[in-house]
Amino acid sequence: MSDRWRWEYDPDYAHVAGGLPGTVVSEVERLAGQLVELAGVGVDVTEFGEGPRPGGLRRMDAAGGWFYFLAAPRAQLIVVVRIIPPFESL
Repeated sequence: MSDRWRWEYDPDYAHVAGGLPGTVVSEVERLAGQLVELAGVGVDVTEFGEGPRPGGLRRMDAAGGWFYFLAAPRAQLIVVVRIIPPFESL
């Protein structure tokens, strides 16, 4: 197990981001990277974004759309599970 925070798509890039505009995907990846950096310096990222409770699935705005992620502190992992692009990008 790594001793550093990281992020990844679940189940994979093709399922979560495949076919979406590059600008949207780039913004989601940038934000996921920032979450990793914050978590790496000790910030509790389980409360970032919107969601029913800290520690659960969270929603964060990105490039006019949003994405869903889960912060898993025990695994030191940010998991991006779904990206919703802005309507005009569909």
